[in-house]
Amino acid sequence: MDKIPTKNDFELIIAIVNDSYTDLVMDAAKSAGARGGTILNAKGTGNKDIENYFGVVITPEKQIVLIIVPKNIKDAVLSAIYKNVGLNTKGQGIVFSLPASDVLGVAEEAKEEEKEEKENNSEDLSSLAESEAAKE
Repeated sequence: MDKIPTKNDFELIIAIVNDSYTDLVMDAAKSAGARGGTILNAKGTGNKDIENYFGVVITPEKQIVLIIVPKNIKDAVLSAIYKNVGLNTKGQGIVFSLPASDVLGVAEEAKEEEKEEKENNSEDLSSLAESEAAKE
């Protein structure tokens, strides 16, 4: 069984993608082991090809996806996201990570899940033992 992450064993993955590509980001992240994320709406300003119609600048809509992951899956999640929505795709995404110190809530959730899993395994073993005893 994997070691339960402590509050300092996490990274924050940030993906900035064109509007409407967040499903691809989350699908890729989840396929690499992430559990979920937070999506923020944003406007891009760094594009040299920003469109200008009749003197009105049209800034492209972007979305930012924030995902907290254990350090041991960070590289897999980054790679999966970039493969799905990187700069060479229609998603025009960039993805990077930052250390996330003192993460609370996620580690506790993982511990609770492990506790439930142990209880379920214990119940399964008890049921198996009872059914074996009944056969005798």
